[in-house]
Amino acid sequence: MKENIHPSYTEITVKCSCGNSFKTGSTLGQDLHVEICSACHPFYTGKQKLVDTAGRVDKFKQKYAIKKVPPHAALPTEPIPAPPLKKARGKRAIKK
Repeated sequence: MKENIHPSYTEITVKCSCGNSFKTGSTLGQDLHVEICSACHPFYTGKQKLVDTAGRVDKFKQKYAIKKVPPHAALPTEPIPAPPLKKARGKRAIKK
């Protein structure tokens, strides 16, 4: 193996915006600040802590005019006919 080509692997402290901090190994060489960690992530905690502050969901609904449809209105009143079947074609002649 070649010497002096690998970065140094040191122990750093990772700090989360929720206040949680832990130590891990990294080649970064400095402390790391993250917005979300396993202590506050909804997937691991089962709770929704973050709120959609920018209103992205509302903007999407307004942009595409998504409205709630009552369950009975979504059902068709009469059956939809099946499309006609295509006729099967015979084998085509192979030209050489």
